[in-house]
Amino acid sequence: MKTKTATFFDLVRPDLLEVEARMLFSQYQHHPSLNEAIEHLLSSGGKRIRPILVLLTSGMLGANHEESINLAASIEMLHTATLVHDDLIDGSMLRRGIPTLNTKWSPGATVLTGDYIFARAAHLASTIGSKELMKIYARTLMTIVNGEITQLFNAQIIDPHQEYFDRIYAKTASLFEMSTEGAAILSGSKSEVIDAMKSFGYHIGIAFQIVDDVLDFISDQEHVGKPVTNDLRQGLITLPTLYYLEANPEGDKLIEKLRQREMDDQGIERLIDAIRSSGAIDQTLEQADRFVSAGEEMLDGMPDTPEKEALHELAHYVIKRTV
Repeated sequence: MKTKTATFFDLVRPDLLEVEARMLFSQYQHHPSLNEAIEHLLSSGGKRIRPILVLLTSGMLGANHEESINLAASIEMLHTATLVHDDLIDGSMLRRGIPTLNTKWSPGATVLTGDYIFARAAHLASTIGSKELMKIYARTLMTIVNGEITQLFNAQIIDPHQEYFDRIYAKTASLFEMSTEGAAILSGSKSEVIDAMKSFGYHIGIAFQIVDDVLDFISDQEHVGKPVTNDLRQGLITLPTLYYLEANPEGDKLIEKLRQREMDDQGIERLIDAIRSSGAIDQTLEQADRFVSAGEEMLDGMPDTPEKEALHELAHYVIKRTV
């Protein structure tokens, strides 16, 4: 077995500093409040998993450094823009332990700020000069927005599991997928390598969101920096709830009551306690582990580099993390 010389984060730490600087820099003049908003949003930190995926994949496959920095910064800014809009739509007051932008600004100003960050993200991506990459960029943004619209309209759901995985693909995995696929494209790799890294990003992204949905049940607000069990209170059914309700004779009726927001606070609290003490949490984590294993298989045959080892580390981190 090889000895690990660095964690996945340490390997890209200097490059992440460049990514942060790229996100903050703009060559164009704009309203100073936009600078304030972007600095506020970026100062809240975050795991920067998406940029790390870009940087590690780029390093493993030999992509151009400058283009990789721009892609990583662009994807993280795109992610940041989606959070601005999500927090407004959901009425969230906290993100990563600090007040969200919509607690300080009007809805109109918040929407426009999110739009501006989308535009900044797209401009960064366009500087790379790859038509193929911009197609993927547009496809990913359409996927994210379509997922949000589908969730808002809350159409009748025939297959709750399929609906769940479609939703978390749009919300989370599509950006993970773009990170690894985009970096592989920048490296000039063959189509089978690009497809494999796209699949790696997809599987790791799905696992990441599944674990997020578990943490929503087992963590506390101070630890995760935002209210917990918020999805269930808003009628949004995640995998731990699905597994619990499938084992409950009244599961179908409870799902419908949750979706229609017909369950009172006491009923929701009882349901939350029941899910936490059931086997649904372990069952959900086992599903996340299966996605990570499937993702790691995509690394077979990739260049044997420190970045490849770091991608394996990152995959394990996804299912072991506590925030």
